[in-house]
Amino acid sequence: MMENKDFSNLDKDALDYVIKSATTTVGVMVEGGVVIGTESQATAGYTVATKTAQKLFKINDYAAATISGGVADCQYVVNQLRALSRLKEVEENEVPEPKYIANITRNILFSGRSYYLAMMIVGGYSVEEKSGKLYGIDLLGTFYEEEKFMSFGSGSPFSLGVLEADWKPKMTKEEGIELIKTAISSSRERDAASGYKIQICTIDKDGFKQIQ
Repeated sequence: MMENKDFSNLDKDALDYVIKSATTTVGVMVEGGVVIGTESQATAGYTVATKTAQKLFKINDYAAATISGGVADCQYVVNQLRALSRLKEVEENEVPEPKYIANITRNILFSGRSYYLAMMIVGGYSVEEKSGKLYGIDLLGTFYEEEKFMSFGSGSPFSLGVLEADWKPKMTKEEGIELIKTAISSSRERDAASGYKIQICTIDKDGFKQIQ
């Protein structure tokens, strides 16, 4: 992903130490909602910058996002999503739908066109449709919706193998949580940029709940 961003004004040493979340993020559809997870490692060049990076963010009561890419860029986008979600909620007296949050994400990243080094999963529960929703947005603003599962980040090929083999329709939340743990653990074993504590949340009709 790094070659897509214009770092022409930085020397090589500065470029090497941009804090990155080369990571594993996963979202799965379950009966009545979604489960979203990631791990906690961020790197600066070949150095593990932190073992406790926050990569899973609550946006509102019915939507959350994971991040992969440049940490500063992703944090900026998340802050914008939270602010715009809250503004929409105040104006309309209801929590915005996950698709609204995903569309804002797309608009921010598309307007930057590779300026923001960010790939994000936006997941949540649609009160209008009474179902879970799972969206992916890349650094160019490409937007798509998944009906089963998705994974972003450097460790995603390993997680996707687990998800392809073990995901099934109408999984329970508990099954979804265990599947995400297995998928991310697979990535942590084989991807040097993924590691340490797993972060997981569920979102259903009862709202956002942090599991670990």
